[in-house]
Amino acid sequence: MVMARHWYSSAPVVDGLPLLDEPGFWAAHLVDLGEEVPPEAFGVDAADAGAMLERLHDKSAWPTFTVPLEGGFSIVVHYNSGEEYTSTDYFLLSPGSADAVLASTDQDRIGPGPCWPELAAVRHAPDGAEGVADPHARLLLLLPVLGDSVIPAEAVDLVSAALLAYGAPKDCEALARRLLVGHPMWGAQPWSFDEDGRSWICDGNHSCRQTPIGDHLPLRCGLGGGRGGLFATPHWRRHHGLRAEAAQRLAVAAQDLPLALTAGWRRQQAERAGSRPPNRPPPSTPTRPSAST
Repeated sequence: MVMARHWYSSAPVVDGLPLLDEPGFWAAHLVDLGEEVPPEAFGVDAADAGAMLERLHDKSAWPTFTVPLEGGFSIVVHYNSGEEYTSTDYFLLSPGSADAVLASTDQDRIGPGPCWPELAAVRHAPDGAEGVADPHARLLLLLPVLGDSVIPAEAVDLVSAALLAYGAPKDCEALARRLLVGHPMWGAQPWSFDEDGRSWICDGNHSCRQTPIGDHLPLRCGLGGGRGGLFATPHWRRHHGLRAEAAQRLAVAAQDLPLALTAGWRRQQAERAGSRPPNRPPPSTPTRPSAST
């Protein structure tokens, strides 16, 4: 059973932030996604990866990581070594309201947590926020709870870039594809967009995202939807069943919503746009991005 977050206050929790730059961390943190993948694929040796795995599973020191979002919201990642085996719990923290479980690798296997658009949008931290701020680290830290059957080519590029930033060999594209197939506890799942709740929905057997997260948390928490320019993207409209007219209404509404993901998504769109003039729209008939696994 997933441990309620307030119980962690009496657990041997330690700040995990210093671990992110240590050898073997990412090979250990992503081990469940890459079964039979040697640590050398991450650019580290087996001894470093094994030593880090022991630290992450240390019953006397449970690492925790905070991924700050806009508006005071955050995602907190807790390693929990209080049972026979170590599990990882992912919580969405909301100012002034109850914390919510996004995903957990506990025996209850709750997941997936985010879909790809949500994960891509939280890569960038708010200015001056404390916690995990590096975009590559934020992406890789939350990658274990991704579970999306629609993975665009940009996802492979972003994960590859993140792996390279932390020492993986240049030819790490195959590893990136492997890491994007979803945690073995729940795998890749289809998502749809609930127009009324303005939230992404996943009906997987182990998902806690079967109802709009906005029903339980303020919409501005970010994981409730409202990604501005994303709604007008033909690829995501097509694959998630969103009509063009409804997408346009949501895009307009999103301009006035202080959502946690909005700023991150806009930064991502700006990166994509490159030198394109700000008033020039993207191509009206883009090719369908894909990533074979």
